[in-house]
Amino acid sequence: MKITPIRLLALGSAVAATMAIAGCSMMGMGGGASSPAGLSAGLTASMDQPGARLDKAQAIALINSYRATVGAPALVADASLDGTAQALANQYAQTNTAPATPQGMSVMKLSAGYSTFANTFSGWRNSPADAAGLAARGSKAGIGVAYSAASSYGVHWVLLIAN
Repeated sequence: MKITPIRLLALGSAVAATMAIAGCSMMGMGGGASSPAGLSAGLTASMDQPGARLDKAQAIALINSYRATVGAPALVADASLDGTAQALANQYAQTNTAPATPQGMSVMKLSAGYSTFANTFSGWRNSPADAAGLAARGSKAGIGVAYSAASSYGVHWVLLIAN
């Protein structure tokens, strides 16, 4: 097989996505300050501080890298879904009770206790049921994260995927 510039670019992109995804699995459980090489600060920033901000574009990009490895189309960030996911994450953090999936959603993924998105993503990816949810049909996504010092889990995550 002849390696053309386009094939070389595609191979490089696939290798970069695989390395980013593999890097998440090296992070282990919990929040921690460790940051594997290649993962941006937006994915490894600790959300267990009041006022912490998630880089949602980078989070969606990591999800899309995973989706590409399993043949699923990319998701587009959706501000309305972000708002719904954030409201659900706030509720989740305040009550320590998993919220119900809103009507019209293809998937709702929840997580609690991981302080970084990289660790949260790794947990989802390493669970067969959650990994299937990450690759589910959908065209848009929203992410919410909330921290509550009063919660036994601290940080609560909500990912919504819809058509």
